[in-house]
Amino acid sequence: MASTFHQSPNTYVRHVHINVTDIQRSLSFYQDIIGFQILSQSDDQAILSADGLSPLLTIQQPKALEPKQNRTTGLYHFALLLPTRHDLATFIQHIAKKRYRIQGGSHHGISEALYLADPDGNGIEVYADTPTSTWRWEDDRLALQSEPLDIEELLQVAKGQQWNGLPTDTIMGHIHLHVANLDEVDKFYQQGLGFTLVSQLSKQAHFYATGNYHHHIGVNVWNGVGAPKPSENSVGLVYYDVVFPSEQKREKMINNLKALGYPVREDAQQHFTEDPSGNVIRLIIE
Repeated sequence: MASTFHQSPNTYVRHVHINVTDIQRSLSFYQDIIGFQILSQSDDQAILSADGLSPLLTIQQPKALEPKQNRTTGLYHFALLLPTRHDLATFIQHIAKKRYRIQGGSHHGISEALYLADPDGNGIEVYADTPTSTWRWEDDRLALQSEPLDIEELLQVAKGQQWNGLPTDTIMGHIHLHVANLDEVDKFYQQGLGFTLVSQLSKQAHFYATGNYHHHIGVNVWNGVGAPKPSENSVGLVYYDVVFPSEQKREKMINNLKALGYPVREDAQQHFTEDPSGNVIRLIIE
């Protein structure tokens, strides 16, 4: 069942574009480990999909590539939202059989999530939402938790069922970014792009959403306040898509961004902006 949080009238994230060092190695990982289908492919780029129709991830190998840089802004992880908890369970079973190294797993109250990275260190979250009836709102803030993921119990849920790749209803649930300053990006994402701050982790991380989702965009300063942005052709994020429900809504937000002094450029009839930490966003309509 499609997530109502990722369709009109909400604004949300749908597609992420990243740089990798070896396109063939990355394709093996994203097909064999994650379970993507190839939507289209060239010598230096591949567009990946869960349903064979909708692009979720683009991987690209630029000619003048620089290695992943530490302690910069940029991608923390992109997050693939699976349709059901059973899908997450079978994915975990698949990862265990492949003996692929994970970075951890957490039960956040609002979701259950497994964390890993691709061969270049690009962070990935694969998760399933818990029922919205169990989410705890305190005034206008959502209460989050970070308990260990019960992997043994989830393996029981899988019941030995084989993982056959990403379910067709898999979507890009959210993106989480390293930023240099929380106050600066607060203004950009709320006043500029129209998201609401729904939760925060002390002075370390903020989470933005529309339509009362737990977050479509997360940001953190775990790479250091004032962290520099990476070089343009380094491993990591190229840009990600923010999807607006209408041309009218996009135009309104573009005007907001310009009025606030944020850059908006048009390239081949596509609109791009950049948050104060150098994370590039393509502004598209549903």
